[in-house]
Amino acid sequence: MQFTPARAIFLNTLSLYAVALVLAVAFAAQLLLNELPCPLCLLQRIMFALLAVGPILNVRFGPRPSHYAMSLLAALVGAVVSTRQVLLHILPGDTGYGTALFGYHYYTWALIGFVAAIILLSMVLLFDRQFEKNASPRPAGAFASLAIWLVIALTIANVGSTLLECGFKACADNPVVYELLQRGS
Repeated sequence: MQFTPARAIFLNTLSLYAVALVLAVAFAAQLLLNELPCPLCLLQRIMFALLAVGPILNVRFGPRPSHYAMSLLAALVGAVVSTRQVLLHILPGDTGYGTALFGYHYYTWALIGFVAAIILLSMVLLFDRQFEKNASPRPAGAFASLAIWLVIALTIANVGSTLLECGFKACADNPVVYELLQRGS
């Protein structure tokens, strides 16, 4: 099996759906469980959204090492941020922040996701054939376009909820209310 540009685009599209799933689960926990994300959680969401920039560019313009590099940098920063949060809650007796999903909190899942992204991105960069110049980019199909717009919509929704939560100042360390909504009351 050869790793052609078409296969690279398909894998990039799948990665966009994975990022959309992560953002959707975090957003659902916020809305359904009424768990406002802390500042480090918000940074992790930003890094997941930035992780999607490389695949979006790859789908739109064809695979390029620079596109993968942008995602790799986002994954590295995300891993650092989530590691910081894991270390904040590592002491015995610390219940962690937020509800656990399958025994792990969002920041632990984020660390696992970012490390997996680093490994996968590094492996994908080993396949040079996807970068051949004779392969001109084709317009994104409906499956890829939906993935792109899903990530963009979830990112906009997360930015909007962050604005409601924090207002125009630094977010609270342990947020309990939407600041902009409380001011109107």
